[in-house]
Amino acid sequence: MIVAVTKIAIISSSAGALVNFRGPLIAELNRRGFAVGAFAPDFTPALRTAVISAGAEPLDYRLERTGTSLRNDLASLWDLVGRLRAFAPDLALAHFMKPVIYGTIAAAIARVPHRYAMIEGLGYAFTDTGERSLKRLAIRKVMQAMLRGALRQAHGVIFLNEDDRAELVSAGIAPAQRSGVLGGIGLPLADFPYAPPVQGKPIFLMIGRLIREKGAYEFVEAARLLRASHPDVRFVLLGGVDPKPGSLSAVQVQAWADEGIIEWPGEVSDVRPWLRACTTFVLPSYREGLPRSTQEAMATGRAIITTDVPGCRSTVIEGRNGHLVPVRDPRALAAAMAALARDPASAAAMGRESRRLAEERFDVARVNARLLEMIGIAG
Repeated sequence: MIVAVTKIAIISSSAGALVNFRGPLIAELNRRGFAVGAFAPDFTPALRTAVISAGAEPLDYRLERTGTSLRNDLASLWDLVGRLRAFAPDLALAHFMKPVIYGTIAAAIARVPHRYAMIEGLGYAFTDTGERSLKRLAIRKVMQAMLRGALRQAHGVIFLNEDDRAELVSAGIAPAQRSGVLGGIGLPLADFPYAPPVQGKPIFLMIGRLIREKGAYEFVEAARLLRASHPDVRFVLLGGVDPKPGSLSAVQVQAWADEGIIEWPGEVSDVRPWLRACTTFVLPSYREGLPRSTQEAMATGRAIITTDVPGCRSTVIEGRNGHLVPVRDPRALAAAMAALARDPASAAAMGRESRRLAEERFDVARVNARLLEMIGIAG
């Protein structure tokens, strides 16, 4: 169904995510003549300029991305209600978990006529980390209830992978008839051209925030195991320390680097040189929506080793462009890395298949066209 829309609000948890993940969408909406308001809680002057350049009006609102204070979250909700009423969009699209919950409810209170929620991953509350605690169970129950209430206010729910959709539909949280799978966030493939792997020592690269759920511990332990039999192999962990509780500390990661298990350049502004320099990309995450880092590695033409969990498994066809390993299993991860370290020709062939799959599935123009269809403004 095509809906009558002239003004669109995109509600995010991060201005950086708006620019990096939704910049091409904003530009496409602007090209089609829509007025776009880009809502985020953390604009810097540079990010504000980038959003304006893409064709949207940067609009501030209150949000604690990782906080659990109900009082603060309710204050964020009412702040956003007022700002949505002031902007008066015809359609609101919220993405990431907190904006989906509070943004969708705020849009309903503000009487935005068309409301869509994009689930880009179910996050901590839905991820099996092996931890069994009453606190975690309570957080999960609260998140489920809040998400169920929010999605009842959405005219459509968009998922990045089928596993997430199936889980929320079966739990009665997401509506079966008003939900669908987008299959990617969209990648500007020209920014990540294919590059044949450099000949030489195998280099395994992991990119991600340094939190337990990304699989950093498993990557380091697998590197430790593999170094005993393959001392020439390099392991690079790219990412910054996260303020989230339970994250790895800089002291711990630096200790691993000092021990010689991994190399840790920290967080970098441009991952492309690192993707070109590696021979295989590794993401032992516990759960994802559809990982951007893996999509970028696939576009660059790298074999992928990742976990057989929601989101991650959507990036690998076993044996064709990489390998899937059990979650939280460093021995299986080490074995998969050893196999590709011994066979660089297979790693290179898998990398070529990764590029083909990226072109087929993740091209930003195709993904955005599909997204516009799903929110009823294609054409």
